[in-house]
Amino acid sequence: MTAGSISILGLGFVLGLKHALDADHLVAVSTIVSERKGFLSSSLVGALWGLGHTASLLVVGLLVILFHVQIPEKVAMGLEFAVAVMLVILGANLLWKIRKGATLHYHTHEHHHRLHIHPHLHEHAVPDHSHEQASQDHHTVKPSKKPFFVGMVHGMAGSAALMLVVLAAISSRLVALLYIAIFGIGSVGGMFLMSALISVPFAITAKHHGINRIVQTAAGIISVSFGLFLVWQIGISGGFLL
Repeated sequence: MTAGSISILGLGFVLGLKHALDADHLVAVSTIVSERKGFLSSSLVGALWGLGHTASLLVVGLLVILFHVQIPEKVAMGLEFAVAVMLVILGANLLWKIRKGATLHYHTHEHHHRLHIHPHLHEHAVPDHSHEQASQDHHTVKPSKKPFFVGMVHGMAGSAALMLVVLAAISSRLVALLYIAIFGIGSVGGMFLMSALISVPFAITAKHHGINRIVQTAAGIISVSFGLFLVWQIGISGGFLL
């Protein structure tokens, strides 16, 4: 592998880190992180988003690089439009959960011979469960399919532009596929860190139910608003729906 190829792969990692900072990515992940109460659990959301994003890029990359499949402009716009609709749905779903009135309760337990107090949510329609179970739920980091799926949608939407850059700059198929993989690793790492940062206001306000609901509501409103803006920008101004 030449020095030029190594430089290109290094650039791919940096661009992957930067890619995680795209506004639509952060807004979508924020709606999911807002329902998590721990830094590790929130970071896992970002990592799963990055894995889903990378999976889509690799699939599309294989089709484009190995079989020279072309991505029509209308299809690329349709995928971007799907992201916009997804943001509206994610935000509306979060607002609906808040509107249903999940209530915050506290439980205490001993952990390593020290007394801990933890908040946890109960839906009004959900029967009460034991404090022991709540304690186990708090300390168990549970993976979720939602961030992986959201990452896949983002990956498909961003694949067209990325493939054009890769094919224009890289002649070797192997280096091109490595570029996509390393770009994906960068996006996983970037969103892992960003999810941890995004979780800070939600974690800080977890014991203050009123403030926590305000922060969650803000995340939902931002997601719906930004999604509607993209719907207008892509669907109307961009001509996708016309």
